[in-house]
Amino acid sequence: METDQLRRKIYSKVDELPTLPVVVPKLLSLTDNEKSSASDITEVISRDPALTSKILKVANSAYYGFPQEITDVKRAVALLGFNIVRSLALSIGVMRSMPSGKKSPYFSEEDLWLHSLAVATLMSELGDKFGKGDDYEHSFVIGLLHDIGKIVLDQFFSDLFHKTLEETHDLGKQAAHVAERKIIGFDHGEIGAMLLERWKFPGVISNAIAVHHQIEIPESANAYDVAMLRIADFLALELESEEEGKFEIKEADFKVLGMKEKDLEELREYLRSAEDEIKAFYNAMS
Repeated sequence: METDQLRRKIYSKVDELPTLPVVVPKLLSLTDNEKSSASDITEVISRDPALTSKILKVANSAYYGFPQEITDVKRAVALLGFNIVRSLALSIGVMRSMPSGKKSPYFSEEDLWLHSLAVATLMSELGDKFGKGDDYEHSFVIGLLHDIGKIVLDQFFSDLFHKTLEETHDLGKQAAHVAERKIIGFDHGEIGAMLLERWKFPGVISNAIAVHHQIEIPESANAYDVAMLRIADFLALELESEEEGKFEIKEADFKVLGMKEKDLEELREYLRSAEDEIKAFYNAMS
């Protein structure tokens, strides 16, 4: 299938997905408005009882570990912060909108979301340590949605996608995105970005996701975001494989962030210590 033809087919399939909860585009609009406040966020989220319930469930999970129960969004915003609650609302809204895909022995949506939560957790930590303040409040969302293209592939291109999974599994060392490009023509990062662009997510989120498996980082993407995503992704995969150092982190990504080897070990330890909390977070979101 030609690239342009495949792109058109992907867009047509994306349009078949359920629409996002009304709250998500409203939150994205608030994100673009410098005058938006915590009370604006609270008001929008509170109009969606199901989303409110999920956010409160996550806020009360072991992931955050607050000693007292959080009973309303206003209190959640006060304790978690404006940016975290907004990120949670966007992420949960997207998760609610994604359909269940086909069955494959090599693909599990639960594993995908647990991996994505681990990456999001590391992205937040990397943003705090190596980012630049509020410029990196979107880090959690990038981490959580970086593999969402795999769900699109599983849902609408299941035969081709499962073929890439089989090839990746059989070859052992071949990365999934390499097999995807060979068999489908796009990797899951590019397809995930198409979905988020279609849903009008900011370019700062979709651009980083689009190129996180590319060697060269184009000017359209933020080099800090891409470096953080690749490092977080590799460390999460490493923990899942139980083989430290199995995935090679690019020297260029270290340089972009100004990271040292000791920083890497601290991140490994941080992720290991957060495993139970990440599972509790997933159980609260799902």
